Amino acid sequence: MHFGIMMFVTDYSMSSAELAIAAEERGFESMWIPEHSHIPTSRISPFPGGGELPQPYYDVMDPFIALGAAASVTSKIRLATGICLVIQRDPIQTAKEVSTLDQISGGRMIFGVGAGWNLEEMSDHGTDPNTRGHLMNERIEAMKVIWENDKAEYHGKFVNFDEMITRPKPVQKPHPPIVVGGGFPHGARRAIALGDEWMPVGGRDGDVIELRSRVRQMAAESGREPDSLGVSVYGSPTDLDQSKRFADNGITRSVFRLPSKKADEILPILDKATNIMRDVNG
Repeated sequence: MHFGIMMFVTDYSMSSAELAIAAEERGFESMWIPEHSHIPTSRISPFPGGGELPQPYYDVMDPFIALGAAASVTSKIRLATGICLVIQRDPIQTAKEVSTLDQISGGRMIFGVGAGWNLEEMSDHGTDPNTRGHLMNERIEAMKVIWENDKAEYHGKFVNFDEMITRPKPVQKPHPPIVVGGGFPHGARRAIALGDEWMPVGGRDGDVIELRSRVRQMAAESGREPDSLGVSVYGSPTDLDQSKRFADNGITRSVFRLPSKKADEILPILDKATNIMRDVNG
């Protein structure tokens, strides 16, 4: 099983470059950085994790720039958006950013995507929350067309452009892995249709192992080979027994969540997570 780490990188946490170096030295497969462009002060949408919205949601840095900094000081660790809010982004420009990060990292980018939960945030970007699922589908489809074709065009309800050329193209062919975050069943359905993996938040959507069995059945019913769809767990606890359970039941990746702190607090947590990874994988 792959192990990754995620952090809301802020101006008061470890930098993305520092964290990537430390994680790569310890053998982690991937580093994930979330995205929020801003948080409207109205705070109408409840935080899915319950309680008050944690401060790092307001303060997180842009994931593509932060991951680009990490790419410049590492050579092995995979660099992932966790997750990119494609419903709030222009697909042509985002396709270029994904390709650019994949190029400068030598093919180490993982494109984690999601439909978002903060309705006011997406509304500020001109996105209708009621149609964000359809919008997200079209934007992912359009980006695939851009990555896979020298001359690309796409005509949908929400995304529409005539034939054009944009480069660079990704190093990874046909494109970096697309990991679809989101709850069950909507996120899982979108992953089956458009992604390479489904990635629910650990503990939020129920037993991931039980859900994995249901997702495999859904994939088969849709005509997709179940083994072609991975299932990762985002925000896993640093718990050995749970990690072993994930590994024993076919989970693709476990991504440990780290607090937005400096190195003196993060490195001991990272060392604990490293010991779990080594105990599980040998």
